[in-house]
Amino acid sequence: MSPPVATTKDIALQQCIMPGCGATYDVGEVRTSCDACGSLLDITYQWNKVAVPKTLSEFEAKWTRRNDPLCRSGVWRFHELLPFATPDKVVTIGEGQTPLMPSDGVASFVGMKPGQLFLEYEGMNPSGSFKDNGMTAAFTHAHTIGAKRAACASTGNTSASLALYCCVSKLMQAVIFIGSGKISYGKLSQALDYGALTIQITGDFDDAMQRVREVSSRMGIYLVNSVNPFRLEGQKTIMLRVLESLNWEVPDWIVVPGGNLGNSSAFAKAFHELKELGLIDRIPRLAIINAKGADTLFELYENRGLRWNAGVPNSEVVDNYYAELDAAHRRADTIASAIEINRPVNLFKCIRGLECMDGVVREVTDQQILDAKAQVGASGLGCEPASAASVAGAKLLREEGVIDAGERVVCILTGHQLKDPTATVAYHTSDQKEFDRVLGSRGVSRAAFANRAVQVENDLDAIVRAIQLNS
Repeated sequence: MSPPVATTKDIALQQCIMPGCGATYDVGEVRTSCDACGSLLDITYQWNKVAVPKTLSEFEAKWTRRNDPLCRSGVWRFHELLPFATPDKVVTIGEGQTPLMPSDGVASFVGMKPGQLFLEYEGMNPSGSFKDNGMTAAFTHAHTIGAKRAACASTGNTSASLALYCCVSKLMQAVIFIGSGKISYGKLSQALDYGALTIQITGDFDDAMQRVREVSSRMGIYLVNSVNPFRLEGQKTIMLRVLESLNWEVPDWIVVPGGNLGNSSAFAKAFHELKELGLIDRIPRLAIINAKGADTLFELYENRGLRWNAGVPNSEVVDNYYAELDAAHRRADTIASAIEINRPVNLFKCIRGLECMDGVVREVTDQQILDAKAQVGASGLGCEPASAASVAGAKLLREEGVIDAGERVVCILTGHQLKDPTATVAYHTSDQKEFDRVLGSRGVSRAAFANRAVQVENDLDAIVRAIQLNS
């Protein structure tokens, strides 16, 4: 495969997602919405000007060039499918070297046949979450246009990723907005260690998101949240690696947690483009799983009938629901902090993706999330609570008969278990007060899969007996 023969400006555009508008903008501009109608933007390509491989298996040749940073990256080795930047401008720290692991233990818990359930473990990324896939793409665009500062609102994962790219590259200053008490120490510690300027405001993620957009606009700071269309270009490659691990065979289901809805939007875009290019012959189904305490998509899609409608969404449903949230002063509240979001910025891209992938949306409780998380941990792939929503959702869909036991299902694990360890320790603790303090207030009443520490006296014989009794 040879690099694109045309310039990136000939190949790529920023385009309004609404078919009735379709306004286009240069990829050299910094935009998060359409000037004409205010909608979100896509990065679109003139595929006839790109040297796209005839088969996906051609990408395997790049494995022989592991000393090339672009080939080593699990994002940029698929450069031909996100050719918005020239190779010399790409900023990579080796992101995307993540495994797709079969797990018969989790399959049994979910109700699947052996060999049919796979866990895509994005916690193996350099900053510990899937965000690095999108950050390398957004950061590359920021570098291309000469940005000196980059900002985000975050519940933790995005801030850690942005801070890391700024720290390693020394190209920009990271400015991070967090809500008061709405970030885990495991995630905040990374941003602080990596030298980010951290702004903590009174409020939650939705408040932080509103402010970072206003501040970025006023001060000319590059915004890297997933409202940035380049972020989603990087996140597309998670699906390319899933296909690669399955010998380029398309699974039946992709199950993903739903927070700001960037992943689900990116995954749908990936499959739509692959089908358009003739690189796959079918598109899998998509299941997006909300936490019950942050269930905007579930409420709008499953209960109130929000649909893409081929580009004419019934958006008044959204306006009415958000007005209800404001009137009730309702805030998102879930142990799954990474998806604790009431106003997902990629909502309309997501419902477009649900239409493209014949998708469904479900909600799961914090109890279901933590039980699923314990089962993932017992399989050897510990994950943060938000990740386990995908497994809990797959189990629910099996119980409903929506997913068949013999179908091939991929659950996305978005972040490492050490990103949010407080919930993990509380679930497994024998200290009832600590359990109640961390989890009880969130409706978690039991730890059916707890692995509790065995308490013994500091005595050799007592320790030996304890090991014998518990082996």
